[in-house]
Amino acid sequence: MSTAIVTGPPVPGSSLESDLRALGFEVRAASDTAETEALLTAVPADRRVAVVDARFVGHVHALRLGLTDPRFPLAAIPGAVTAQPAGRPALSQALAREASAGGSTDLAVDNLVTAMDADVHRPELGSLVAAVPADPQARNEARQAVAAVDDEAVRLKSAVKSRDGFFTTFFISPYSRYLARWCARRGLTPNQVTTASLLTALIAAGCAATGTRIGFVAAGALLICSFVLDCTDGQLARYSLQYSTLGAWLDATFDRAKEYAYYAGLALGAARGGGHDDVWALALGAMILQTCRHVVDFSFNEANHDATANTSPTAALSGRLDSVGWTVWVRRMIVLPIGERWALIAVLTAATTPRITFYVLLAGCAFAATYTTAGRVLRSLTRKAKRTDRAAKALADLADNGPLAGFVSRALRAPFGSPFPVALAGVAVLTACLLSGVTWAPVAGAVAYALASGRALARPLKGALDWLVPPLFRAAEYGTVLVLASKAGVNGALPAAFGLVAAVAYHHYDTVYRIRGDAGAPPAWLVRAIGGQEGRTLLVTVLAAVLTAAQFKVALTVLAVAVAGLVLVESIRFWVSAGAPAVHDEGEPA
Repeated sequence: MSTAIVTGPPVPGSSLESDLRALGFEVRAASDTAETEALLTAVPADRRVAVVDARFVGHVHALRLGLTDPRFPLAAIPGAVTAQPAGRPALSQALAREASAGGSTDLAVDNLVTAMDADVHRPELGSLVAAVPADPQARNEARQAVAAVDDEAVRLKSAVKSRDGFFTTFFISPYSRYLARWCARRGLTPNQVTTASLLTALIAAGCAATGTRIGFVAAGALLICSFVLDCTDGQLARYSLQYSTLGAWLDATFDRAKEYAYYAGLALGAARGGGHDDVWALALGAMILQTCRHVVDFSFNEANHDATANTSPTAALSGRLDSVGWTVWVRRMIVLPIGERWALIAVLTAATTPRITFYVLLAGCAFAATYTTAGRVLRSLTRKAKRTDRAAKALADLADNGPLAGFVSRALRAPFGSPFPVALAGVAVLTACLLSGVTWAPVAGAVAYALASGRALARPLKGALDWLVPPLFRAAEYGTVLVLASKAGVNGALPAAFGLVAAVAYHHYDTVYRIRGDAGAPPAWLVRAIGGQEGRTLLVTVLAAVLTAAQFKVALTVLAVAVAGLVLVESIRFWVSAGAPAVHDEGEPA
């Protein structure tokens, strides 16, 4: 249980202590600074502790925002401060200084916060009231201000992500927030809702796999239900401030698992339907395109979030367009965020065929990818940003080079072009060899690509367009698997390729979310064990060259199982036991 120390003489009629108990705090009273210090010392070091001015007047949700958010070691609102175990030393030191300076005088909590030698999070309260009135008249005015604002309405509104897509904002959030409140009042956790969303999507994929019209209609309806739950879990986390490292990971990875499992369900349904249509290549292409879009987003954001001199005319134009209301929604819709994308897939599944669904999805995602990537390239070329060592390290981790590329990077240290042109040349050679029709040409192309991969990371990725190196590598590796499985021409090769790309993509998403949580990249042994992106690319080309089509299908299946087993076990081990800070993704819709 957390402990709250209420300082100063009690105020008649105040509900402060009951509000703190409702928030899960054990309340203790201290009459002065010295007693506050003694009580703080007596609280076990592994507990959260809060120091609150007895004169505090404000909304319960203001206290909740200020004192219970698990993401920040130190947080404060007017009249109250809280410290998790990591922030306890800073609070103790500041209190000791206040005690030595003021003796046994009343403690001013706001002065205590000012005296801290650490970063203190101060949540945005908006219309919520949090004040420490100095006299009865000010107290009366503060209480009137509290009564004038509906605490619960503010809490419900703040549960909705501030930046979201058109479909989510206007068709889902108006009622999913109430579902989130219903879940909170029944003690459900965001992770439980996230799991329910996954199960619903998997059932939807199963319905799509039946290949019947009623199955497709049910699949579309269930996919929308899954998305409603997907919105609800984040809103529940914000409503009840139940953020966690595990929850952020589950939310992010389950979204990808749901979407790609649904693609597989559609492909199975097309094969089992009356037309016996084989759309596995389209399903795999859709997964590759969507994954590469995400890597573009991740790489660009990692390259620029802490860069200096990070402005450009293109970014300024984007900011001006955001000031015009209708353009904001148009620009959010045309990039096909998850809400619009899933709505499109659901409607097309129910009304058309899997092939048409994939055609429309590929066209829409290709346009969205072109639009977003072109804008980011223009921003990168027109800004004079200086990227940090941390950004370069993050991009190198996202590149996922293995031991072969690492050897090349160490052995050939002489300067040989900038990273992006070298990587682009390697991808171009690989692509030409894959499409040549010569049996061993892909192997030669993969060797050249591996050499280029090593050379591309021989110097830090700090150039204007070096953030494009990881997306290029993803497209090269996944595209190689798609092309060679398609050329095999044997039944089952493309589903095996789908499984392999899904396993590798999971590894790449896992890398992204470790970096976002400041937990670093996956361990080096894992990257070596699964070969790195250039090693896997070379291996697949060799297998395609030396094996028969049927043997190649089996090899892809075995490789998919091996990679999935290694990355899943290590990923689950890490995230379940991670010491990374609690996070929740409030970025752009995926």
